[in-house]
Amino acid sequence: MILVMLGTQNNSFHRLLEEIDRLIDSGVINEKVIVQAGYTKYNSKNMRIFSLIPQEELEKYQDKADLIITHGGVGSIISSLKREKKVIAVPRLHKYGEHVNDHQKQIVESFDKKGYIIGCYEVSDLEKAIEKARKFVPNKYEVNNRKMLSIIENFIDSIK
Repeated sequence: MILVMLGTQNNSFHRLLEEIDRLIDSGVINEKVIVQAGYTKYNSKNMRIFSLIPQEELEKYQDKADLIITHGGVGSIISSLKREKKVIAVPRLHKYGEHVNDHQKQIVESFDKKGYIIGCYEVSDLEKAIEKARKFVPNKYEVNNRKMLSIIENFIDSIK
């Protein structure tokens, strides 16, 4: 099962769900797909889509998932890594009106460089990322609050 987590921000992320739908239609994705879509309003015959899933239920889906595809939100990424899941993270981008800036790209790059996740910076690369995920063994995520605090502080300083 693939779990798609789009967070709870009030920005749409249609472009990711459209690509997942296309990959299901083309046979690249054969697994059941569950989506926590947040504020993204999207209809699909291929995916089971929920606006919001209660935290306890979302955690059960995370535990069952073979692969998690998520936006570039720190909470979604870290909660998946703590469950030792394979994660593909696709950042919401400002140029598509999906976020106010490109901080999610920086977050994804940081986790990707450390080998924790597979960063997918354009939805057109999702098929390659899914193929890579089949053999991907993520580095074990170690909680390092000091380092994360530094990343957050640097980000805040960069937008001032």
